[in-house]
Amino acid sequence: MKIQPLFTVLTLIAIALFSFGCQNSSQNNSTKRSFENQGQATVIDEESKANILQIARNSQDHTTLAKAIEAAGVQNILVNAGPLTVFAPTNAAFEQLPEGTVGDLLKPENKQKLANIITSHASPANLSFDQLTEDRQIYLATGQYVGVEVKDGEKYVNGAKVLASVEASNGVIHVVDKVFLF
Repeated sequence: MKIQPLFTVLTLIAIALFSFGCQNSSQNNSTKRSFENQGQATVIDEESKANILQIARNSQDHTTLAKAIEAAGVQNILVNAGPLTVFAPTNAAFEQLPEGTVGDLLKPENKQKLANIITSHASPANLSFDQLTEDRQIYLATGQYVGVEVKDGEKYVNGAKVLASVEASNGVIHVVDKVFLF
């Protein structure tokens, strides 16, 4: 007789645990789905060294580039483990383009064209400032090569002057004064 009440209590506990587990599972799946749609770029990590995307997003001199990265949908590429080298045009570099060019490129119908332009500023390598040497050819993620020149002690990549270099957790950023257009 004592076994029946104990069995009933254990059954109720098992049902409650199963029910709770199913609710948790569906919550985890919906959370998982939302992250799957957004990718690695949505991960917030304030402990580790900043990656290339985080640096671009937090730079006042690269607000146009950050908008272009988002509009082109390439943000998840810039948070990959790398190594990557990114030649990051400043806001002033984008302002040198013909009037209306940036606004036109940011339109949804030009997403692929913008992605190609942004990708043409990246190399699947970790190239420090010291490795940017005269006559070096740098392979870009788009399959093109760009040259390095040294003029009056200043380094230029594809005709753009390298203004600064910043190390990131997944590579290096070289700040440049021109947008690469092919």
